[in-house]
Amino acid sequence: MESATYQVMILCGIALWIVISSKLNVTRRLRSITQPWVTRYVVSGTRTILRIQKFQSRYLDALFSGLSCVVSVPFYTAFLPLLFWTGHCKLARQMTLLMAFCDYMGNTIKDVVSAPRPSSPPVRRVTATKDEAENAMEYGLPSSHTLNTVCLAGYLVHYILDYTGANHALTEIECIALACLVIGVIGFARMYLGMHSLIDIVGGLLLGLGFLALWLSVSEYLDAFIVSGENVISFWAVLCFLFLFAYPTPEIPTPSFEFHTAFNGVALGIVIGVHQTYHLFHHEAVPRIFSPQLTASMLAGRLVVGIPTILAVKFCSKALAKWALPVLAITFGIPVTSTSYLPWLNSMAAEKKQNETKQPGYLRKVFILSKQTSLNVDTGIRLLQYAGLAWSVVDLVPSLFAQIGL
Repeated sequence: MESATYQVMILCGIALWIVISSKLNVTRRLRSITQPWVTRYVVSGTRTILRIQKFQSRYLDALFSGLSCVVSVPFYTAFLPLLFWTGHCKLARQMTLLMAFCDYMGNTIKDVVSAPRPSSPPVRRVTATKDEAENAMEYGLPSSHTLNTVCLAGYLVHYILDYTGANHALTEIECIALACLVIGVIGFARMYLGMHSLIDIVGGLLLGLGFLALWLSVSEYLDAFIVSGENVISFWAVLCFLFLFAYPTPEIPTPSFEFHTAFNGVALGIVIGVHQTYHLFHHEAVPRIFSPQLTASMLAGRLVVGIPTILAVKFCSKALAKWALPVLAITFGIPVTSTSYLPWLNSMAAEKKQNETKQPGYLRKVFILSKQTSLNVDTGIRLLQYAGLAWSVVDLVPSLFAQIGL
């Protein structure tokens, strides 16, 4: 009962913050203070980037572009299922939730400050992949690659030292030095590629250290709650919903909100699946890779079965959400639009607005109190799509493994 009270207080606090920050224009006020200050450092940092880019070559372009892909959000999205399927379940769920937390906080700060990236030209910006081209459309401060690398490399070092029980000072120093080297190379790479200024890298570093310290102080409590807490699924579902509305509005639309929505859905799916099947597939005694119970050939079989399955679930989740969400919105009288998934909704919403004569329903009365004139249904589709994908990674696919002896 006491736990439920705290959960209600947390959710009500977030909802209250959404209302207050909207009424007081907190985002614009913060932006008016921080944006000019950060922009000055971005402009003055151009000289530093140009000095670095004097040593440009196609080999460095390929090297640093590859490194940036290895620590990108799409890479982690593909890599994290492997951790679950190799038996390192606690590490996998902690890194997934930490990634979602970093992605939300980093993108929130980006869109609050709305500071530009280095101007190109004179800076040469290298976008070797589609993901990098999308990243270039985001604002600059902080560097997400730097922030995410600090948090995930730091947590990985913490997990390895704790898991192996290494108490030797030399081992700790070697692990920390390796993590620092990776972080430094990634920060340098982002400047070499023309994606960030020095202020963005420093901001990502400092924020990453702060977020990592916070995560290490609460991770065990959070893990215990997800595994065996009360009202876990309902609480997390409402929390994800509120986070969508708590996200700030940027000066100019960017892909940052889409990235957050996807990982918000991943976190929701992971929490639902782990909470429901912890004692079956995710407890500490599950077989780990290279043990007699989980050989390399069995892992290969898991990949052959698991990857097509999660892709099929992602496709089906998207198709189901594209059908169900517009029906629910129309039923409850909530005005919706679509940026890409369902363009026919836009003309339908415009026609309905012109011809509407009936009294709006209760839910719509509540909705129109906000400054938005309609909800973008793409957000809900993306959330459910990635929630379904993540749920299949930790629930459906392990069930298939158990049925076929993998």
